[in-house]
Amino acid sequence: MSKVTIVDYGLGNVFSVKKILEKCGAEVEISSDPEVIRLSDKLVLPGVGAFRQGMNALRERGLDKLIVEYARSQKPVLGICLGMQMLFELGTEFGECKGLGLIPGSIDIIVGKESDGSLLRVPHIGWNSLVPNPQNQSPLDDDVNPWAGTLLDRLPVGAAFVYFVHSYAARPTVAEHVLAYFHYGNQTLVAAVRLGAVWGCQFHPERSGELGVRIMQNFVRLSAASQASQKSEQVKK
Repeated sequence: MSKVTIVDYGLGNVFSVKKILEKCGAEVEISSDPEVIRLSDKLVLPGVGAFRQGMNALRERGLDKLIVEYARSQKPVLGICLGMQMLFELGTEFGECKGLGLIPGSIDIIVGKESDGSLLRVPHIGWNSLVPNPQNQSPLDDDVNPWAGTLLDRLPVGAAFVYFVHSYAARPTVAEHVLAYFHYGNQTLVAAVRLGAVWGCQFHPERSGELGVRIMQNFVRLSAASQASQKSEQVKK
């Protein structure tokens, strides 16, 4: 059984995430204990709130360096919503704030227009369909399963609707680190990312019904071997 630790830093729907992981067959613990985190097979960083607030909470507990250390061990890490955003180098909410630096890029406010010319509503709240990134596909990929072997494996293309709640969006420096996009008004925004064994979902799998369960099942099933086959660059030492 896969042992998954959910990082407890005072922000995020930790019990909802725990429930869905247990439904997927994982042995789950919510903890901020360094030893528990180091010994887990996989790590989940949830989060709801502002970037600076989240990073301050991690730093106050000494968890920022611990998460980076864990990620460099090449064991799977999954960031959800704010947790995904903090994987990046920089957040701009309430002024610039350094993130964990595991994925190159920044987190910036959503700006754009609806089809009628009005400004996009922020926060963006609702269901959107995931769109594959053609620049991040493996030899296993095809039109039916473009996310083969990844967190989004076997999701229905064109009908993979997941639930979002956010005002800021990721802008990765390297396009190949984007696993999936979604469309909001006239904007194409990042829905999911991957760099080596580090994964991120801007949406909430724990609030995305059966597709969310499938995504978390894929995460629970990830192995060290599946990470070794990743063709993109690994987390920098």
